[in-house]
Amino acid sequence: MTDDGSANDSTQAIDPLGDADRLAAAGGKRNFAKVGSGRPSSMLYTYGPGAIMDLSHFTVMPACLDDWDRIWARRDGVPKIHAPRLLEAVRLMLGHQVAELRPFPNQPNATAFGREGSDLGVPAEVFPQWMRCTGCDRLAPVAAFDYKNTHPFRPDEAVFEHTTCYGRRGVGKRGPRRQPVVTARYLLACTDGHLDEFPYAWWVHEGGRCPGADSPVLKMVDHTGGRGASARIICNSCDATRGMNEAQGEVGRAKLPRCRGRMPHLRGFVAPCKVEPRLMLVGASNLWFPALLSVIDMPRLNPAERDRDFADRMRVALGDQLKDFATQVNVIRALLKVAEIDVMAMSDTELERLVSLALEPPETEESRHARRENWDPVDLLVPEWHYLQIEPASQFHEDRLSGLTLSPRSLDDAMPRTVSRVLAVDRLRKVNALTGFTRIDEMERITDLGSRVVPLTRTDRPTWTVATEDRGEGIFLQLDEEAVSAWEAKVRQTALWTAHSASHTRNFKRRFSETAGPIKPDERMRPPRYWLLHTLGHILIREFAMYSGYGAASLSERVYAWCERTGDNPRPAAAGLLICTTASDSDGTLGGLVRLSQPNLLAPILRSALRHAGRCSSDPICGVRTPKDPEDFLHGAACHCCVMASETSCERANRFLDRRFLLSLPGSDLGFFGDPHDW
Repeated sequence: MTDDGSANDSTQAIDPLGDADRLAAAGGKRNFAKVGSGRPSSMLYTYGPGAIMDLSHFTVMPACLDDWDRIWARRDGVPKIHAPRLLEAVRLMLGHQVAELRPFPNQPNATAFGREGSDLGVPAEVFPQWMRCTGCDRLAPVAAFDYKNTHPFRPDEAVFEHTTCYGRRGVGKRGPRRQPVVTARYLLACTDGHLDEFPYAWWVHEGGRCPGADSPVLKMVDHTGGRGASARIICNSCDATRGMNEAQGEVGRAKLPRCRGRMPHLRGFVAPCKVEPRLMLVGASNLWFPALLSVIDMPRLNPAERDRDFADRMRVALGDQLKDFATQVNVIRALLKVAEIDVMAMSDTELERLVSLALEPPETEESRHARRENWDPVDLLVPEWHYLQIEPASQFHEDRLSGLTLSPRSLDDAMPRTVSRVLAVDRLRKVNALTGFTRIDEMERITDLGSRVVPLTRTDRPTWTVATEDRGEGIFLQLDEEAVSAWEAKVRQTALWTAHSASHTRNFKRRFSETAGPIKPDERMRPPRYWLLHTLGHILIREFAMYSGYGAASLSERVYAWCERTGDNPRPAAAGLLICTTASDSDGTLGGLVRLSQPNLLAPILRSALRHAGRCSSDPICGVRTPKDPEDFLHGAACHCCVMASETSCERANRFLDRRFLLSLPGSDLGFFGDPHDW
C-alpha cells in the first residue's frame, strides 16, 4: 500500500534523477537531485534503506532497493561483487532467487568539478516530511514550503524555505522574509519495524478534529534548545495547546494512536499492526539497526564447494541460455567466453558435469527454512578458521581469485609460550552484505525473530542486495588449544563466571524487552575463551595504534573463539584472533600494521600490551568490578581507561571483556597469561 492507501505499483518508485531531468526539459530552473553524500561504510552501517540521514538543512531516508534499479538503468551494465561464500549465506536468509551482490551506485568524479558520476547515486526522499519554520515556528508538511537546490557543486546548500514568513510577532513593516525550515524531530516507531510521522494535529486536539478549521495552522514552540520531548504544539486555528512531554515514557505510550504499519522506505503500509508504538526522536541511535553478514574472502578448500560456486556463476551469467544449449558444449564455451568466465583449461567432460550441476533444482523452501532456524553466525567464521590453519607455502602466498595474501611468521623467543602461531595477512578483502534491519531492538541474529526484520524490497523475494568491499591487512594470532581448554575448564567453575552468566541473562531480557521471545539467553553467552581473546584483541588494538601509523579507531578485530561441537554439524574448537585494518580503497593496505608481525617486533609489543593491561587508572575499582543483581553490564575488569575500544573497532559493542581472564589481577588468579609483573 502507498501513503494514500492505494496498492503498490512501479509508478510509486522514487526517481530523483528522472524528476530533475523532467524539470530541466520543461524549461524550469533546474533543481539538482544531489542533496548529500556518504561513504559506503556509513551507508551500510548507519544510513541504509529505511534509516534517517541528517543533511545540512533537512533529513532524508534512502529508498528501498527496488528504486535503485532506475539508477542502474542509466548504465549499460550493473557491477557485481564476487563473494560466493557470502552470497550463499545471503541466500540462506533471503531465498535462492538472490542472484548477486551489488555495490552502491557510485562513481568518483575525476576532478572537484567533474560530473562523471552525476547519473549515479542512492535514491532518497525527504523524511520526516513535517517541517518547522525557524522564523515563525510554523509546523506544516513539506509541501507548504519551497525547495531550493540550484548549485550543481554545493549539495549542502539544498534547503526548504518558508517564503512568506513574518516572524514570531506576525505582520510587520518589513514584510515577509525567506526563512529556512528544519525537520520536525518527532516520530512514531514500533518493534515490528514500522515508522510513521508524528500526528501533530491529532495530538494537539487530543484525538479529535479542530473546531476552528478543516486544515488547522500549527506551530511548534521550543525554548529549551531541542532537548528531548520539550516542545509544545499550538493550534492557531482554535488555540489548543499540548506538550510533547506527555507522549514520553510508559504513561505517554498509552496516549499515542495505534501503529498504522507504515514502512516509508517502501512507500506503503502493511497489515494492521497490533504492537504499541512509542515516541522517537529523529536522531535516536535505536531507530535503525542493520542486519549484516560479513566474510573475509578466502579460497574454498572443499572441491564440491568450488564446483558449486562455478556452477552458480554459469547459471547467473547464462540464465535461460544454459538450459537451451546444455547439450552443446561448444556453444556453452562461447557464451561463457562472452561472459568473461574462463573455461579454456576445462575438458568437455568436466564442463558437461558442471552444466548438469548448474541445472539441478534449488533447495526447497522447507529445507532452507529448517537450515535457517539452526544457523549460527559462527558458521561464517569456520571456513576462515580452516583456511588460516594451513601454513602458507611461501612469503606473500597469494590466492589470485580472492586476493588473500599470507606470509608465515616464526615465533620470537620472547613470545609467550601460550601463543602457538602467527601469520602475516599482507592483503585481505572483507565483503559485507545488508539483508534487512530492525528498529528499537538490535537483534543478535537476524534469524531470532524473522517477523521483526524489515525487508529492503517491496517484494518478499529480492534478486539482489547491496554489499561493500573493504581491503586491508592484518595480523593473525593463534593460542595453544590445550592451554586454552584447561584454562577454560577452570574458569567455568568460578564465582566470577557465575556472576557474568547471571548478568548476561538479566541484560538479555532487559535489552530485548518484549522482542526476546523464545530465545534462550544461555545459548548466546560467549564462552570464557571468547572473553579471553576479545580482551586480548582490545589491548593489542591500543598497542598496535602506537606503532603502526593507523589510529586505534581504524583497527578492528575478528575473533575466532568457540568450543568443539560434535553431532550432525561438527566443528573443531578455535582460539584465534585477527587484528586488521580495512578501508573501501587502498588506505587499508599501507603496510604499517602487517610490518609489526615480524618476530622481533611483535613479541615486545604483545608483552608491552600485557604489561599495560595489568594496571588501570580506575583501579582498584575497575580491577574488582563484578556484576551483582540488579546490575546487568556485560564486562568485568574493563573500562574506557584500559580496555574498551571505539565502536568501529569492537565486534561486540564492548561486551564480554574482563582483564582478570587475561591477567591475574590482585584478588584473582584466573589470568591466562599469569601475573602482569611477568611482562
